[in-house]
Amino acid sequence: MKKEYDLSNMKSRANPYAKKLKKQITLRLDPDIIEYFKAMSSEKGIPYQSLINLYLRDCAMSRRQLRTTWSA
Repeated sequence: MKKEYDLSNMKSRANPYAKKLKKQITLRLDPDIIEYFKAMSSEKGIPYQSLINLYLRDCAMSRRQLRTTWSA
């Protein structure tokens, strides 16, 4: 491999995967929820943020509705 390459004539192009990239957001979660997913991630060998993403994707794909009951 050459030590130097001349990239001055190289044409740039748009990243074809840019639309598929994940978007970074700030999300406030309770500490016990984070610990739950961190513990599960160590069992599964998946980073906890990816595990949360997979869980939310499953909820969205199955159109799962949140069941809430408010006590008076």
